[in-house]
Amino acid sequence: MAIRAQFENSNEIGVFSRLTNSYCLVAIGGSENFYSVFESELNDIVPVIHTSIAGTRIIGRLTAGNKKGLLVPNTTTDQELQHLRNSLPDSVQIQRIEERLSALGNVIACNDYVALVHPDIDRETQEIIRDVLDVEVFTQTIAGNVLVGSYCAISNQGGLVHPRTTIQDQDELSSLLQVPLVAGTINRGSDVIGAGIVVNDWCAFAGLDTTATELSVVESIFKLHDAQPTAIVKELKESLVDTYG
Repeated sequence: MAIRAQFENSNEIGVFSRLTNSYCLVAIGGSENFYSVFESELNDIVPVIHTSIAGTRIIGRLTAGNKKGLLVPNTTTDQELQHLRNSLPDSVQIQRIEERLSALGNVIACNDYVALVHPDIDRETQEIIRDVLDVEVFTQTIAGNVLVGSYCAISNQGGLVHPRTTIQDQDELSSLLQVPLVAGTINRGSDVIGAGIVVNDWCAFAGLDTTATELSVVESIFKLHDAQPTAIVKELKESLVDTYG
């Protein structure tokens, strides 16, 4: 299911949220409407955590993560780090990173198996990404842009990349990621995909300006039409129902 949302008056919801298969982070200070969109879709399945990073609300651009881990910049305060540790599922590892390119969400794009990173990211940071997120790491550009996290959105089902990505690049990225990719836009023609959409394996949230055509591309490439939260979650729910039934 792909749903449109807006953070205050901004359609760049990927700037103010981070969505994975095991948690969702949303910036503090948004409207109730913004939170309720996420919570109504996700609440029974993954925690929706209200947080700031380094005292700011641009949490989607400053963090990177998948279902196994969350990376935050070294400007994250101890209090924020503690709040995240307390709120995240126990299986999720959280790590503060000393990295010059501190807007991690702009320079890292990842799913649960592979991470694409900015060519200038430190080798040490690449090691941390590999360890914490448990992924293979590739340095990459998208349509000539080094900000890989800004110009694509990927899940374990598929990926949406900058509209100017050549077929050759799409094929190369697709074989690295082992998922189908399509070049497209979000928010009525915006090529900053990472800022306009957040996605996991069963749902996506896109900016309010996203057209019906863009949404249908999102739903088909991320295979959201018949996507259900993972079977494990279902079983977990059923066992809980049995317990309390």
